[in-house]
Amino acid sequence: MFSGIVRGLRLVEDITDKPGLRRLRIGLDDLGAGLEMGASVSVNGICLSAVACNDGKAEFDLIQETLDRTDAGKLNVGDRVNIERALCVGEEMGGHHVTGHIDTVGTIQEIKTTPNNKEVFIHHESEWSKYLVPKGWIAIDGVSLTVVEVAADYFSVCLIPETLSRTTLGFKEVGAIVNLEFDHTTKVIVATLERLREENPQMF
Repeated sequence: MFSGIVRGLRLVEDITDKPGLRRLRIGLDDLGAGLEMGASVSVNGICLSAVACNDGKAEFDLIQETLDRTDAGKLNVGDRVNIERALCVGEEMGGHHVTGHIDTVGTIQEIKTTPNNKEVFIHHESEWSKYLVPKGWIAIDGVSLTVVEVAADYFSVCLIPETLSRTTLGFKEVGAIVNLEFDHTTKVIVATLERLREENPQMF
């Protein structure tokens, strides 16, 4: 479990590709303190298990399902990624309940810049709009954000200077692909209502 509060930007140092598998080596530096094999780390919002840890560096394996659902297959050596360690019991919960299980990807279609603020518009497949509500939350590349505007196939979020400076979202441009995780509770409610409507149409 994560909070969606990114702890820092780190660089992809090495990539090894095999059929149906990609291994990333990331220099975590201080963010790798105490990390053990098997521990979970959020990398651009993707919950990954460390398969090797040494001298502040960690390696993570991504299977085909992850590569199909996220932007991880497009990462290159030298790219910056958002890093968040898993929450510990007793820590302050400053964001939202983020699982690190990416639902789909979106595309940045517009960026409106105003003093000390950016509103980013993200296009997605229309099937996902039912999980979005204004003032609800969404995790974009692992960053917990409040939804501003919702339409049939896009939504917007506003980014403050702190978010722009501490996460990859400050470097994204129009056309960039981002990982999206929708609110799990909302997904459960929508799925339950859809099932009830299908089984008992007279109720609706």
